[in-house]
Amino acid sequence: MGWIGTIIIGGVIGWIASILAKSNAQMGLIANIIIGIVGSALGHWIFGLMGFATYGAVARFAVSVVGAVLLIWLLKRLGLFRK
Repeated sequence: MGWIGTIIIGGVIGWIASILAKSNAQMGLIANIIIGIVGSALGHWIFGLMGFATYGAVARFAVSVVGAVLLIWLLKRLGLFRK
């Protein structure tokens, strides 16, 4: 996909995840991009461990958002992210 595409898609995924996790007001552009990229990798890794394969762009996007929401939740629980 390339770096530019990864940054753009990661930002969108992080933004959607922050809205779902009710932390949108606390996050900026850079945080959304980082949460989106790392959360996407986390989601695909966890779904892979559970034996699920994602086929299609919509399924990959959904797994990425779920992973980003999970990452925000984990950061809140560890106290590294404001509640």
